[in-house]
Amino acid sequence: MEIINTMTRAPRRFLPVLTLPNLILAAFVLAALAAPLLAPQNPYDLLQILGWEASSPPGTMSGNGYRYWLGTDGLGRDIASCILFGLRISLLVSVISAAVAAALGLTLGVAAAYFGGWIDAVIMRVVDLQLSLPTMLVALIAIVTLGPGVDRIILALIIVQWATYARVVRSVALSEAGKPYIDAVRTMPLSRGRIILRHLLPNSIAPAITLLPIEIGHAVALEATLSFLGLGVPMDQPSLGSTVANGFQYLLTGQYWISLFPGIALFTLIAAINFSGEDIRRLWDPRSRSL
Repeated sequence: MEIINTMTRAPRRFLPVLTLPNLILAAFVLAALAAPLLAPQNPYDLLQILGWEASSPPGTMSGNGYRYWLGTDGLGRDIASCILFGLRISLLVSVISAAVAAALGLTLGVAAAYFGGWIDAVIMRVVDLQLSLPTMLVALIAIVTLGPGVDRIILALIIVQWATYARVVRSVALSEAGKPYIDAVRTMPLSRGRIILRHLLPNSIAPAITLLPIEIGHAVALEATLSFLGLGVPMDQPSLGSTVANGFQYLLTGQYWISLFPGIALFTLIAAINFSGEDIRRLWDPRSRSL
């Protein structure tokens, strides 16, 4: 009987993974990884672009033998190919920046909670100062200071995001640091680093994990905004934001597809990431998990 109950409960554990947002997100990730294989055109190889096919409407047949299902932009680049290649940069930048920011914020948040005193005061005053400023303002200052480039965009997003992780993790680590098991290990001949890494850090990492997908979606939106403003990744390394910006000037001429389809892809990607983050939160939070 116990075996039957276990077998019936097992599929339910995987139901949160098989939701529509997760499947859409997985499709986006696979499409980004396989972009060179799926895209009929490398939109940033000048030898593959036919300039006389610029601003072709969706469904137009290309002179190279394939169909522009989503049309072309003002330079003759296939919109579908632009979306596929743009996904690669958007996901790469957002995932790396969010992961590094999570690691940095987790480390500083736990250190502030464990050591307290002036270390806690310095770290949290910096966090308070950064969180008091608008996110876009911090990002713009960082980009203007660092300059253009994919690596600079990643660094700017790390600067923007680490404080959120530090604030959330510190509150959890403060609660954990006051528990009896931490007092017990402090009486043992263990270094502070070992206590933090082996005991305090593992028990404070849950909020950072649940926050990570949300911050990845935030990073995608922020990078797209910077690229739309012309301050993001270079033109030879396009993202979804720069692809949307390429068609902004054509909206009043009726060539809606240049910005519309990349905009839909960007919106769907951010929504899928946020809904997937909610599923992860439910898996990690026992109070929200249905039995």
